[in-house]
Parts: sequence; structure tokens; C-alpha cells
Amino acid sequence: MGFCGWADVNERNKIYHDNEWGVPVHDDKKMFEHLMLECMQCGLSWDLMLKKREVFRSCFDGFDYDKIAEYTDADIERILNTEDMIKSPRKIAAVINNARCFQKVREEFGSFCDYIWAYSGNKTILYSGHGKLGEKIPVSNGLSKTISKDLKKRGFKYVGEVTIYSHLQACGIINDHDETCPCYERINAANKTVNKRKDMEVY
Repeated sequence: MGFCGWADVNERNKIYHDNEWGVPVHDDKKMFEHLMLECMQCGLSWDLMLKKREVFRSCFDGFDYDKIAEYTDADIERILNTEDMIKSPRKIAAVINNARCFQKVREEFGSFCDYIWAYSGNKTILYSGHGKLGEKIPVSNGLSKTISKDLKKRGFKYVGEVTIYSHLQACGIINDHDETCPCYERINAANKTVNKRKDMEVY
């Protein structure tokens, strides 16, 4: 049995791959953390996000969206002055904005997880061809484009279709582990799945 190739970059990536990536998330706080990591990753490497994850957690109260929604300009300044933090006022402001938008989605749907999982019928999607040897994994598709468009209408920032596709992979709505990776069958065995054809995929 093999593993997904990207997991071999370093130990950080391997731990994340083995224990988190693709495992279905049904907790709003964890879902918010996953989504915000993807938002902050725009233009940067995912390995850097994992490296700075504890700094992010410290800066953003463990990704408690209710606390973050109350942040002021003073908090933005505090975060910018934190050692090893990404020095991007726009991304920090986006996390605060997104926390407020996240609250509104929760008010409307009961939870953000209920909102986003409804797009897959509460099942992990297995797309035709994904994970097969030699088959490329897309950077976006029809589903990520649809969700991205809706989130933007709701006021979210840094939620383009590529970012959202990565989020859907990370939070287990799409299982894009290699079929030879032990995680692929482990996730499928523990969760409801649905097989679908390719969906307007972009590579």
C-alpha cells in the first residue's frame, strides 16, 4: 500500500495527511479553522500554514469564531506584532470578517457544517478517476465554484474556487486520497460516501 506523494515533503505534512486531511469534519470550530487556514494560504505554501499553525491559534483565540467576530483594530495591530505571524493586514482583517459571516451562516442553517455538508447530501464524494494511478487531481471543479460563489455573496473573503476545493478536500467532503493510500479506504469505511462523475474540473 502506498501513500499520497505530497505527504512525504516532511514530518509535518505526513502527520497532517495521516490524521486530518480528508477526515470528515462535523464540528464548526474545527471547520472554521480549516477554512481560515486555506484562506490565509492564498499565495503561500501549505507547509508554511502547518508550520505557523500554533502561531495562528494563539493569535486567533484557537479559532473561536465568536471571539474573533468581536475583534477590533487593536487586535489587528496585536496580531501583526506577534512574532512569526504572517504580516498581512488584509488577511487578518479577512479572518475577522469571515468570523462574522460564519456566525450569520450558523444563524441561518443551525451550523456551518449543516450548510456546507448539504452540498454533498451529507456524504463524502468520490469523484470518478480521482486517486487512480496517473490521474491528476483538479485544483477546482463545479462544486467548489458553486460554493465559492455563494460564500462570496454572503460576504466571505479569500474564498475563490481553488481555495474552496482545497477546503472540501481537507474537511472530507471530497476524498482525494490516492486509492492506494490506506487513508482512502479508512475514510470510506467510516463514513457515508457517494460516487459522482467529474464535475467541470480545472487542472
